[in-house]
Amino acid sequence: MTELSMIAKSDWTNDELKFYHQSFQQITPYLNAEGHSIQLEIINEIESRGGY
Repeated sequence: MTELSMIAKSDWTNDELKFYHQSFQQITPYLNAEGHSIQLEIINEIESRGGY
């Protein structure tokens, strides 16, 4: 989680965003506050790019 949070989401490729978005969807019930925050950042970045 720490490594993911250190990289700006705007620097991620669309494939990376898609992969981590799908991964986080599968583990959503088990995420802590930091994980949930990263998940929201990923969703916001996807939306800012106009979706997939």
